[in-house]
Amino acid sequence: MRVSAVAAIAVGAVAMTGCASGSGASNGGADGDAIVVDMWSGSEEDTAALEAQIEVAKKQNPDIKIELRTAPWGDFFTKLTTNMASGNMACVTGMNSGQLASYTDGFLKLTADDLKTAGLAESDFADGATEILKNKGDMYGLPFDVATMLAYYNEDMLTSAGAELPTVGWTFDDFEAIAAKATTGGKYGFGIGMGDFQWQALPIAKSGTQPVAEDGTLQLDDKDFVSASEWYAGLVTDQKVAAPVASASDTGWGENQFTGQNAAMAVDGTWNAVGYLTNDAGFKAGLAPLPTGESGDLSLILGSGFGIAKSCENKEAALKVLGSLLSKDAQDYIASSGRSYPARAESQPLYFESLDEAYRDEVQSVFEAAFANVQGQYVSDNWAKVGTFVQPELVSVYNGQTSMSDVLSSAQQQFGN
Repeated sequence: MRVSAVAAIAVGAVAMTGCASGSGASNGGADGDAIVVDMWSGSEEDTAALEAQIEVAKKQNPDIKIELRTAPWGDFFTKLTTNMASGNMACVTGMNSGQLASYTDGFLKLTADDLKTAGLAESDFADGATEILKNKGDMYGLPFDVATMLAYYNEDMLTSAGAELPTVGWTFDDFEAIAAKATTGGKYGFGIGMGDFQWQALPIAKSGTQPVAEDGTLQLDDKDFVSASEWYAGLVTDQKVAAPVASASDTGWGENQFTGQNAAMAVDGTWNAVGYLTNDAGFKAGLAPLPTGESGDLSLILGSGFGIAKSCENKEAALKVLGSLLSKDAQDYIASSGRSYPARAESQPLYFESLDEAYRDEVQSVFEAAFANVQGQYVSDNWAKVGTFVQPELVSVYNGQTSMSDVLSSAQQQFGN
């Protein structure tokens, strides 16, 4: 998953439609029509990577015409909303775990027979990975990559401050002690998060509770989650080991504080691991799983993948294309390129082999520990609206103008089922 803050793998630049005007492509209806694959893209490099995976699908399905359509992340979902409403979604459409709840009406619920047609089985994927594109127990797609949240640290800053380094198995007590020790000389021990995943990760780990129940019921008022969220806000207001956020537009505040060497630690996704370890500033960085608390060390498994549109007129062909995009050959490609951590279990070792020997073993050991206790993200029908409401309110929370519990209570009242 390759994204900034809370997005996912990015990919490139033409209008996303179920049909390709003038090319004979459609949503997979009549013989000779192409199966269109829609996915988001952010650069020519990302588009080229998608095209390489499409070539795998073409090679494995020489009798099926396949066409790739891409759009930038934001445009992708705007156009997807329009296409879903008009019944014009591409047969194979990309989807991200955090966005799924808003688009389930457009996707087929995949059955065991569908997976068989695709040449896939749930056992092909890493533990917990197939939860990524499930909603309320139903499977709407299968993942191509997986991610979870980690703690990143500036070893130079921590060593200079005389603080311990985070390790596999560290606790929340350790986290507080390290953050306090590193808050010195106008620098802070931690960069507080603004993105959904960035601010929720530690409260979820500390409480062992998600803000949404497995059945999709919003539970922002769960007492354990509220308590852990109040503790998190208190890192700024009470413990003063993190700087308050200047503006709601600073969506990557904590991560930017970390890369700017104003904060010794931050929480971000596995997708940014290599970027932090090879940072432009040149400081020595490290990574660790989230700390363990009295309720364990629960982390969410996140990622993106593909589903099949309900409007697809050639479901069998679409399933075969889906199977090829998630086949060993395609997954080995993304793993070997080091672009993202593949969802297919047998391909994951190739990801580590693609990394520089200088940090390969460290990344592998931390990833293996971090993914040992993951749970699929549960989202409510209004989850996107919850994030839109809460995020700007965090500025007031971190500046001590309102409490985290009041913000969560207000969101629960407005968006609870």
